[in-house]
Amino acid sequence: MINLNDHKLELDYPCNWKYKLIIRQEIDIKIIMNETLGKREHNVSKANTSSKGKFTSHQVELLVHNEDDRKELHRIFHSHKDVKMIV
Repeated sequence: MINLNDHKLELDYPCNWKYKLIIRQEIDIKIIMNETLGKREHNVSKANTSSKGKFTSHQVELLVHNEDDRKELHRIFHSHKDVKMIV
């Protein structure tokens, strides 16, 4: 079996990257995007709703410029009070 921790992700930057954010159903994803990305260009599409309807997932796609940028965006999304999980 291959241990993926032994392999570094190799990407050609800049590239488009997708984050899937899981938030509570009543939260407006547009507010989260404004608070985290500001005017940075991005696309958001609703992906799924949980079986009990409490959560929704949204796919966020945007251009990342390098590995630090990609990791920083993950950190920013993760630290937002309304983002429950990033997949």
